[in-house]
Amino acid sequence: MAHAYTPGLKVTEEMTIQKERRLPLEGEVLVEAGATVKAEDVVAKADLPGNVQLVNVANLLSVPPEEVAEHILKPVGEAVSEDEVIATTKGLFGLFKSQALSPIDGTIESVSDITGQVILREPPIPVEVKAYTDGTVTEVLPNEGVTVETYGTYIQGIFGIGGETIGNLTVVAASSSDALTAEQIKSEHRDNILVGGSLVTTDAIQKAIQNGVKGIIAGGIDDADLRELLGYELGVAITGSEEIGITLVITEGFGEISMAEQTFTLLKAREGMKTSINGATQIRAGVVRPEIVIPFTPDTGASAPAAVDGEKEGILEVGSSVRIIREPYFGKLGRVTELPVELQNLETEAQVRVLRVRLENGEQTTLPRANVEAIEGS
Repeated sequence: MAHAYTPGLKVTEEMTIQKERRLPLEGEVLVEAGATVKAEDVVAKADLPGNVQLVNVANLLSVPPEEVAEHILKPVGEAVSEDEVIATTKGLFGLFKSQALSPIDGTIESVSDITGQVILREPPIPVEVKAYTDGTVTEVLPNEGVTVETYGTYIQGIFGIGGETIGNLTVVAASSSDALTAEQIKSEHRDNILVGGSLVTTDAIQKAIQNGVKGIIAGGIDDADLRELLGYELGVAITGSEEIGITLVITEGFGEISMAEQTFTLLKAREGMKTSINGATQIRAGVVRPEIVIPFTPDTGASAPAAVDGEKEGILEVGSSVRIIREPYFGKLGRVTELPVELQNLETEAQVRVLRVRLENGEQTTLPRANVEAIEGS
């Protein structure tokens, strides 16, 4: 059978999911291989060095730099408090002393006899890495982190903002074509992850933030609403570090685009389950996709996960589900009906490999293979 390879978004009902949880610098791993963890559990921790503050003691005391060490009241490595005297002169008959005060709580890191400056370091900043999803620790990287493995539903989105968050899944849209509006968001949705249909508006996002909603999954978002929400034009840099009080995962694209029926149906079937989402996105080299992870645990009542054939990932063949990612059919879904081997001429006179797609409305069209993205797991 003819087939091709193309980038794809995973929309998989049941699969093995492995997530590497790594510290930004060496620290302490808190769990052992084989341990069962919850998404909220801290699996590794470290301390980032605090910021430094420079105090020009030579100037404050009016002494030469090489004499500063003689006037320091505490040794290097000693803790100091904000506004504590760290250096002083003897003065005249005990009077008219000059003093240098610490501007921070911290420690004395070094004293320079060349510049006359004292370097103070603020307290270390604790960094904790959580498991992110319920599962089992399958590998421990000493002093760095762990790999957590789980079984469950895994869905990738097109675009997202905000970092990792965890909550129970609540479907508020009646269908995949219904927009998520502010009126649908209630106080009882606090700490939940909400599922909309075709569009999420700025008003709905703001209402969700006010009500303590953890995240929103929707088919589309208007680029003007996104700009209003962030307060700036989003470039091509990676997202995920935004601190707006909520995480968004957009499954289809920009504008009012209905969520793929397969995705909506799958999320509807998982309603009420504990869900982990991450809005981090990078669309240039080193692609990062926003994701939805819904683990199966023994008390969910879900069926046992089936094995997934990893060798088929990225393969496009007749019958494969695809999403069109360029105009004039941007955002539309369909299935591959033919994969011609021969190169074909486009209107631009370029010769490319193409494929035939039957859209959901029954229309048949021929497209360059680069214009589609596989929906894996369908």
